[in-house]
Amino acid sequence: MPQAEERPGGTRFAGQPLTLIGPELKPGDSAPDFAALDSSLKLIHLADTGRKTRLFNVVPSLDTPVCDAQTRTLNQAAEQLNDVDIYTVSMDLPFAQKRFCNSFALDNVRMISDHREGSFGEAYGTLIKELRMLSRAIFVVGPDNKVKYVEYVPDMGDFPNISAALEAAKG
Repeated sequence: MPQAEERPGGTRFAGQPLTLIGPELKPGDSAPDFAALDSSLKLIHLADTGRKTRLFNVVPSLDTPVCDAQTRTLNQAAEQLNDVDIYTVSMDLPFAQKRFCNSFALDNVRMISDHREGSFGEAYGTLIKELRMLSRAIFVVGPDNKVKYVEYVPDMGDFPNISAALEAAKG
C-alpha cells in the first residue's frame, strides 16, 4: 500500500503547525471514497450518502465550542436546503455524535464517525498526523461526485466560511 501524502504545516493548533495526511482537494476533483460509520454503527461509503449535493462539515470534535457552533449553524441552514444533504464528520464515537444531536435536537444534519480508520480524513486530506484527529474543513460534493467547493481552515480555532459553502451547495 502506498504511503499517503503528507502536508507539513497544513493546519495549525494554538499557533503550532501540524501535518495533514492526504491530498489537498480542489474544486473539479472527483470526490474520494471513504469507509466510516454512521450513527447506527453501519459502515458507509461515499455512494451511501446519496446522489444529491452533499456538504461535508469536518470538525475536530463536537465537544468544542467552534465545532458545536459550526454544526448547529449548518443544522439550522439545512432547513432551507431541500436538495442538499449535510453531514458532519469527526473522530467522535457514533454514540457521542448521537448524544450531541439528541441534546440539541439536531435532526437536519447526519453524522459520520471517522474514528475507526481515519479513512475520510486521509481521503480528503484532513487527518492530522500528530493528533490523529480531523482538521476543520468543508467540502461540497455535487450529484456527479465532483468536488464543487473546498475550504481547509488554516487554524483549527477559526470558524469556516459557512456562507460561501452554502452558496456553493445551492449553486
